[in-house]
Amino acid sequence: MKTGSQIRPHYMREGLVFDSMETGLEKNHQGGGGLKRLRCSVQNYDWGKKGTEGSEVARLYELNSGSDLELEEKKPFAEFWMGTHGSGPSFVVESGVENGDSIGSGSMSLKEWILKNPNVLGDRVLDKWGCDLPFLFKVLSVAKALSIQAHPDKELAKVLHKLQPNRYKDDNHKPEMALAITEFEALCGFISIEELKGVLRDVPEIVELVGSAEANQVLQIHEQDHEEKVKSVLRSAFTQLMSASQEITAEAISKLKTRLYMESKIRQLTGKEQLVLQLEKQYPGDIGVISAFFLNYVKLNSGEALYLGANEPHAYLYGECIECMATSDNVVRAGLTPKLRDTQTLCSMLTYKQGFPEILKGFPLSPYITRYLPPFDEFEVDRCILPRGASTVFPAIPGPSIFLVMVGDGAMCAGSSKDVVMEGDVLFAPANSEISVSTASELHLYRAGVNSRFFQTLRW
Repeated sequence: MKTGSQIRPHYMREGLVFDSMETGLEKNHQGGGGLKRLRCSVQNYDWGKKGTEGSEVARLYELNSGSDLELEEKKPFAEFWMGTHGSGPSFVVESGVENGDSIGSGSMSLKEWILKNPNVLGDRVLDKWGCDLPFLFKVLSVAKALSIQAHPDKELAKVLHKLQPNRYKDDNHKPEMALAITEFEALCGFISIEELKGVLRDVPEIVELVGSAEANQVLQIHEQDHEEKVKSVLRSAFTQLMSASQEITAEAISKLKTRLYMESKIRQLTGKEQLVLQLEKQYPGDIGVISAFFLNYVKLNSGEALYLGANEPHAYLYGECIECMATSDNVVRAGLTPKLRDTQTLCSMLTYKQGFPEILKGFPLSPYITRYLPPFDEFEVDRCILPRGASTVFPAIPGPSIFLVMVGDGAMCAGSSKDVVMEGDVLFAPANSEISVSTASELHLYRAGVNSRFFQTLRW
């Protein structure tokens, strides 16, 4: 971590000094125009990377907040949140607010500021989602596996929030997308029935947990069988597995571990088998260890993205990513976690769709900007890698955007306003703002905004 003398205030970094009156921080304030700098929140979940482990979240949070995290190097820094969700709000940094203040000190939350300046969202976003950002933007630093989980659809989210508001914090759905910064690993969606048949033949410990009758039902499924029958059989087997008692589960995992270690002496273990042994070290005796055999093992390269719809099982395993989602924090967990589980809800809500998930590689918006478009109205993500001395333009769109400077420094212009930006800066751009970016060094920039297909659909 940096020492206090190395932490750079927002308005003076690496010798770059500029007047906030010229940056748009003050200009057009009454109308909500111009770029707005944000001070953002961090989540210190147990699975996050520690500061000493090179956590990207810790680095960005330190730069963004001006905090000295030296005393917290052993603390896990898991998620950097940029948006309006109450569990981790961002704050607008107005001119005259010193960066050394704690988050929120003398500042207005982004949500409050939007409520006072609703025009910054654009008419179409206001009509669809009301006076709030429809998306939540994050950076994740994953040191060990997150829980086996799924996110409810809107209908179920409303029910869960009403029945258990302390566990399910809001009534919104949470489709999401992970865009790899480093190599990134995840479990996502169910493997095909043919692959599952192979698992049942090769992993006797699973048969012990689900029972021979359930296992035989899977083995007797044929390609020509109706999709609903296949899903019903898969649902029954997975529910039986996830509902196994702790004692029986621990015994089965112990047998599995012993068998794999013995077999590793005479053959090369598969990637999934190696993963299961790794998960067992992180979460000994947890049903999530063995349930990994049911799910696709996905490895993303930097610049590849994975999206997850409602009611799809998944677990992030390792690496660092940009994440974007609908503004929600609803998670239904059932494995690989010390947190409260809701196994019955998770097993009943899943779609039980099978097959390897689609990997998005993005498409070029310009020579330096790649866009990632998931099939959700709430969000899209742009990745901008700007080489030394280059410039580019983000065209004006009818909705709001949040920009994150990941690497380097440069200048961002919106109309007549100009901001000098450095890594760790987060900026809010109102609807209908054309943003030009230039740099004297290499600059890595990410933008989250409402999905552009949403605006195209509305035109028709």
